[in-house]
Amino acid sequence: MAKKRSRATKTPVVDRNAKLEEVMTGTTAFNVPFPKDLSSLKEMSPLVIKHPYSIEYLHSYGQDSPFFAGLANKKLLGTRCGHCRYTYATPRLHCANCGKETDWVELPQEGRVHTFTTCYFGSEEFLKETPFHLILVEFDGADTLLLARLIGVSAPQDIRIGMKVKAKFRRNSQLKPTDVYFVPA
Repeated sequence: MAKKRSRATKTPVVDRNAKLEEVMTGTTAFNVPFPKDLSSLKEMSPLVIKHPYSIEYLHSYGQDSPFFAGLANKKLLGTRCGHCRYTYATPRLHCANCGKETDWVELPQEGRVHTFTTCYFGSEEFLKETPFHLILVEFDGADTLLLARLIGVSAPQDIRIGMKVKAKFRRNSQLKPTDVYFVPA
């Protein structure tokens, strides 16, 4: 309840008619079922509502920005340690072997399937596309692998370890890891 103080008496003044402003946003419920007998509340069906949810999220790729800029320009970038020459297909700012800072290098756009899996369930973004195939791509000259999707293969039995694959890029970059995918070479 809203409280106000009287200037003369300094005692609180209570407005018993104060109401919360009602706005028409979110979920509005009408005719919500409720039993007359409270003992039957345990048998009541759960209330289920559909409520859209939206949020704006500010995200920085920070040290990985060159990787995503490369994808937008149809280039695969990795990093290489200038000290021990270890090359990362998934970029790292510092070498995991010796700790030295790495440099950006362009990776080949062709590689081989190192291993794969077929996903029959996925997050909301990929749910409509299930089943889909994920592969770890092995590149000549790189010491680590790159996780990506394999498109253009209908069944898992058509995928082979060592199968040659070629990078493809989304026509319109979304600055996401899914901007690159692979097809059989």
